[in-house]
Amino acid sequence: MSKRSPEERAAIGGHISRGALSLLVAFALSSCGQEAPSNAAGKPQPPVAVVTALASSEPWVDQIEALGTARANESLTITAKVTETVARVNFSDGDLVSEGHLLVDLSGRVEVAGLEEAQANYTEALQQFRRQAELVEAGTIARSQLDSLVATRDAAKARMDATRARLADRVIVAPFAGLLGFRQVSPGTLVTPGTPIATLDDISVIKLDFSVPERFLSAVASGQSIAAHSAAWPDREFIGTVSTVGSRVDQVTRAVTLRAEILNPDRELRPGMLLTVSLMLPPRQAGVIPELALIQVGTAQSVFRVDESGSVAQVSVRSGSRRRGEVEIVEGLASGDRIVVEGVVKVRPGATVVEAPSSHVQPAETAQAATAR
Repeated sequence: MSKRSPEERAAIGGHISRGALSLLVAFALSSCGQEAPSNAAGKPQPPVAVVTALASSEPWVDQIEALGTARANESLTITAKVTETVARVNFSDGDLVSEGHLLVDLSGRVEVAGLEEAQANYTEALQQFRRQAELVEAGTIARSQLDSLVATRDAAKARMDATRARLADRVIVAPFAGLLGFRQVSPGTLVTPGTPIATLDDISVIKLDFSVPERFLSAVASGQSIAAHSAAWPDREFIGTVSTVGSRVDQVTRAVTLRAEILNPDRELRPGMLLTVSLMLPPRQAGVIPELALIQVGTAQSVFRVDESGSVAQVSVRSGSRRRGEVEIVEGLASGDRIVVEGVVKVRPGATVVEAPSSHVQPAETAQAATAR
């Protein structure tokens, strides 16, 4: 055998490598060609077990969420009307008092003495009038003399009434039933007109003021129900009624103020509290589906609708308001349409489904439906 040069041996090696590569490619293509018909001719997928529900038309109550401030039904700061010394305080901090309850006695010795004098003068003037009236009836004296006694009697009565009024200003009573605040005076305190003595709040009824955007003005009215919640009572729901719709819309916030009244027999709500308010608008008919059936991908929304043969089609919908476990469908579905509620993640358009009990579908499947698609 003749010896080959290095160039000849390299050329022969290249031909062999290219031939081997060609054989490998041909083998791979033949393998793919043999497997493709097997996939295409695979068995049809079995029906998917899902839980379905019917889209229905139900009464729907929209809610407007807002923040409100609680106010007392009646509220004032009790003050003195005259300059006088406190003689006796007849209440304690936080007392619940009734209307007319005596709160504070101011020293009124001078006025008491003046009242006694005025009463004596009035009594004497009244007696003089009665004696002269008898003489006039008997014709002993002229009636003109009686007229001066009438004036004297009336003046004495006026002075007595004025003294009694000044004395009444020295007795401070509760103008209405309510809850007293902290006491600001003690016996011996010299008070002047306007000196605060205590606060008094009627909280048997709480007035709740809150604002809603002006676009809801046509939908709100007196008599509508509201539900309020407080951070102080997280497990309580306070039900009230709108009593007044404000007469003006704020030019800055473009909101209208509403006032609701909430019965507060246990005095759990106090003036100044911040409450979250849900205003229930008049009910209307709406298409409703379970919230689990709605598939949300970005801004696109859809559901899987099941026809009579059990075949599934993915249809686009537009949702509206939501409430616990349910969502309003504005368009895309008709009342009576059957939709997939549980098992959404296993369904594809064109698949066939069968009804299964709720326990057959894992809860995680429906929870992952929105993200899986």
